[in-house]
Amino acid sequence: MAAGRLLAHEVADLCLGKPPLKSLSISATVRDALTVLKSIDDTHLSIWSCCHNYSSVSHQSFIKNDCQCIGKICMVDIICYLSKENNIKSPSLALDSPVSVLLSLDSVSVRHVDRATSLVEAIDLIIEGAQHLVVPISSRSTMNSRRKQSSLHQELSSFAPTTHSGGIEFCWVTQEDVIRFLLSSIALFSPTAAFSVESLGIISPDILTVNYDSPASSALGAIMTSLVDQTSVAVIDDDDGLLIGEISPFTLAYCDETAAAAISTLSAGDLMAYIDCGGPPEEIMNLVEARLKERNLKGMLDEFLAYSSGIPLIPSEFSSPSSSSSEDDEMSPYSSTMKANNRFSRSSSYSARITRRAEAIVCYPGSSLVAVMIQAITHRVSYVWVIEEDCSVVGIVRFSRMLEIFRAHLERMIN
Repeated sequence: MAAGRLLAHEVADLCLGKPPLKSLSISATVRDALTVLKSIDDTHLSIWSCCHNYSSVSHQSFIKNDCQCIGKICMVDIICYLSKENNIKSPSLALDSPVSVLLSLDSVSVRHVDRATSLVEAIDLIIEGAQHLVVPISSRSTMNSRRKQSSLHQELSSFAPTTHSGGIEFCWVTQEDVIRFLLSSIALFSPTAAFSVESLGIISPDILTVNYDSPASSALGAIMTSLVDQTSVAVIDDDDGLLIGEISPFTLAYCDETAAAAISTLSAGDLMAYIDCGGPPEEIMNLVEARLKERNLKGMLDEFLAYSSGIPLIPSEFSSPSSSSSEDDEMSPYSSTMKANNRFSRSSSYSARITRRAEAIVCYPGSSLVAVMIQAITHRVSYVWVIEEDCSVVGIVRFSRMLEIFRAHLERMIN
């Protein structure tokens, strides 16, 4: 009976309490995206291609014909874009590019689904490659919040309304949402959930790495790939092959766009310290400034100096007050440091220092599936590194591989 109730759940059940998406029109620029990201209490923006025809149309025809979410972006997309050789020389010019330059070519990563889509169907879509499911939800906006949105829309004409035709809003359903939901019924997956990740065969040896002493810029491609795959880049010691730490998009998403200067000038090890210490050390900041001067990167130097002196880079009228709930504050390791003077500040390190040398979220081959699930959810990441006792890297366990195990278990329930 309990298994039947689990199988009867729909994707709408995963949307309870989730906030509506913050959205931006495909006609916007990278600068618009940067401005909005700095003014909202979220790390991601949904990008929409819309033809706003407010005539009376059905819910389904509106989604299909008039408005479509075609991707998502975050600060990491902007940082990586500005870190490219041509853009680091003229960041202001790069910011005037269309926001479409930030979008992944992988159209499968974002999928529209109906509220009645079953939990099993949602898991299948994620296993097939969908990173975010876009689900319609009923509009619950207050008149006050609508007035605030209207004011912001007047300032940024390319900022698409969060509420679409007929009062429809949308939310994300992510891999983490599904894993968290399954964890609440983990007893139904006994004894599978107690098996080790090694015995279940879900440790992937295909990982992204960079040497501790290598230029951080050499990892730019790996950072962009890890963002799409929702993983991370392992920082290793080539001599011993040991895991020293990571360059994580989950942490980088809470940085300022001037982290592009750090990627362009620092080693991988120094970049790790820059983004994962609750704020870059002063000596690292001085090093970035000196190297920008050496390379005559005046445009990025001006941006970097403006950041370090605390001068806002966006007009204050675009800022919006934080409204995070106390529950969100408890759930997110970044909430207390996410905003400072209307700017993104460096997050406090979320690294689980489980071992003496590896500053990353790690487990061992013998760790149970449920233990790894809890570990990842606690630290708000969708992966866990697998290491040996000596800190040598075995591989990585991802949410998507966990879902394959649960999907097989659900199949047995169905049959």
